[in-house]
Amino acid sequence: MAGPRRRSVLVARLRARAPGAPQTAILDDLRACILDGEVPPGSPIPVDAVADAFGVSRIPVREALMTLIGEGLVDHRPHLGYRVAKLTAEEFGEVYLVREALETAALRVAVGQAGAGDDERAGAAHAALEAAVRAGDGRAYHRESRRFHLALIRPCRMRRLLHMLGTAWNMTEPLQPMTHLGPDERALLHRDHAAMLAAFTARDADALAAACAAHHHRLQSYIARLPRDTGLFANPDSAPL
Repeated sequence: MAGPRRRSVLVARLRARAPGAPQTAILDDLRACILDGEVPPGSPIPVDAVADAFGVSRIPVREALMTLIGEGLVDHRPHLGYRVAKLTAEEFGEVYLVREALETAALRVAVGQAGAGDDERAGAAHAALEAAVRAGDGRAYHRESRRFHLALIRPCRMRRLLHMLGTAWNMTEPLQPMTHLGPDERALLHRDHAAMLAAFTARDADALAAACAAHHHRLQSYIARLPRDTGLFANPDSAPL
């Protein structure tokens, strides 16, 4: 006799939404649930249950999932259905290399266009990071780290570059990598953030790029040491092409 069906965390969260949601809301809500880390990589996405939660037919749900496949957040396999995308460790490293290149380009422009208001926003984001480090809150640190980086790069006002960076960043979000690091590792990354903030407020593009590179290399080395046998990463032999 088959055991009880495991309750979908994704569907449980979506049931709190208002029924009859428009197409854009379905896409936005599905994306938000995947990005906040509560629906781990590899989690199934039951189309019928999601459609029922939204009070719509399967068609708009499938359309939203196709968009999320294009964004690298969802995978689909015949006879197996839709799942939250799962990267191999090697793919994860590749995405971080892309992120570093795009972020460095954005920072070099941003630092020359930033003003006092941008310094205040970056300082506030850094203070929130400090609070997360002191509290030992890995999820808050993960969330505030992205907020801090965005505060530094947004003054570049390069819409397409920021979109590409956001897309690449989103691909790593379901794993919530910062939550898997220890307090000592987060403390060293936070020291890198302090160096980036100092260079940003001093309007020193070269120092900012160097601090960003050091930060990314440290982060990449930490990610490379995450265990491969805990289900965090996809098996290279089973990863979709």
